[in-house]
Amino acid sequence: MSFHLLVPLAAVACLAGFSALAADRKPNVIVILADDLGYGDLGCYGHPTIRTPHLDRMAAEGMRFSDFYSVAEVCTPSRAALLTGRYPVRSGMAHDQFRVLRNRSTGHLPANELTLPEVLQSVGYVTGMVGKWHLGVWSIDPAGHPQRHGFGSYLGLPHSNDMDPTPAAPQGAPGMAVQDPAWWNAPLYRDEELVSQPTDQTQLTRVYTEEAQRFIRAHKRQPFFLYFAHTFPHVPLFASAQFRGTSRRGLYGDAVEELDWSVGQILETLRREGLAKNTFVFFTSDNGPWLTMNQQGGSAGLLREGKGSTWEGGMRVPGIAWWPGRIKAGVVNTNLMCMLDLFPTSLKLAGTALPGDRIVDGMDMSALLLNGAPSPRRSLIYYRGARLSAVRKDQWKLHLFTQKGYGQPQPDVHDPPLLFDLNTDPGESFNVAANHALVVADLLQEIERHRETVVAVESQLVAVQSPPARP
Repeated sequence: MSFHLLVPLAAVACLAGFSALAADRKPNVIVILADDLGYGDLGCYGHPTIRTPHLDRMAAEGMRFSDFYSVAEVCTPSRAALLTGRYPVRSGMAHDQFRVLRNRSTGHLPANELTLPEVLQSVGYVTGMVGKWHLGVWSIDPAGHPQRHGFGSYLGLPHSNDMDPTPAAPQGAPGMAVQDPAWWNAPLYRDEELVSQPTDQTQLTRVYTEEAQRFIRAHKRQPFFLYFAHTFPHVPLFASAQFRGTSRRGLYGDAVEELDWSVGQILETLRREGLAKNTFVFFTSDNGPWLTMNQQGGSAGLLREGKGSTWEGGMRVPGIAWWPGRIKAGVVNTNLMCMLDLFPTSLKLAGTALPGDRIVDGMDMSALLLNGAPSPRRSLIYYRGARLSAVRKDQWKLHLFTQKGYGQPQPDVHDPPLLFDLNTDPGESFNVAANHALVVADLLQEIERHRETVVAVESQLVAVQSPPARP
């Protein structure tokens, strides 16, 4: 497996494209993250009834990835991976049984983990976050707040929008389709101050979007990093009156189409403020669709399974890169890339080197994005919680164990492992292990090489504070 250690800045500067970047102001970086959006949920990824003209335009003006991956099948570990460039098992942000941090979890992203906003702050960037955090509950431990991990400003929910339900709130589909924000009691914070609880989630996408626009306008004269992590389309689903009932796909489509509107507002703000040609924007999702929510969940397209699973539908997600004048327009990139890679790529674009005191699993994709170079990434490890479950190398994917998805029965252990050729069988229907013994052996060696780099750390997801006693 791949990891990078500190290299001298002078050596980095010799790489293709760096000298041109250094001559200009450092580029702004925006990462837009959807929650539980499936691989097949956007028009540009083939959905027949959800209209996503702004994301489709973003793809047409930039680069759309066919093989972009989250690094976890649920919320908390994938977000930790995005911000640190490291597999979440290295930071204790993964666990086999406890899938995510809950609303009374005492754990959080450890203080010794170095985040993307922390590094960018150190080289002159203004940093801000809007949206769902899910890496610590600061009402339980203030050290879990985004501003303790490199963000200068914050507006959003501390965790998923279903984690503070009242006794009246329904459980599971189809009850979650009923829009009553008071049932869910979601808390909205600005920095560390509680703004509202319950929050009117029908207005949440608009509130987030306006905050992101204010951040962009306020810092247009200095380099900035904005992490915009949407609450939707995680259930319960909400949409404003402008979008409610307008999609052929029902309430799920309404929520996704409003999210698409939001992306359009952000890109238009960049154009209007004269920042588009100096801003790298990447759009993706934290994991695949929550299929057990039935019509309240999304689609993985032709991929198998969804959220909670290391089948392709749980891990392969939309990935769209946009930077007018720097990223060639209209490219569909079939190279392998993953969420880990946003950390080193952003640092390279900012003209700074990787930390040298830890393993970073991400790879610098700037040459791929700016110059059309081949991806340096040939392989990817799939974890379900802290359990290594599969590996991909080139077009081959090997499963050690599989599980249908979030909340589904116990996993199936595969001995011998299953092998799929994702070029010819992206739906993972045909096990070809018997015909490719050498490929199986090579992938097993890939797993062992990775395991040799992993040191067990205590999980942050286990401890939960007891709820306060009723008066």
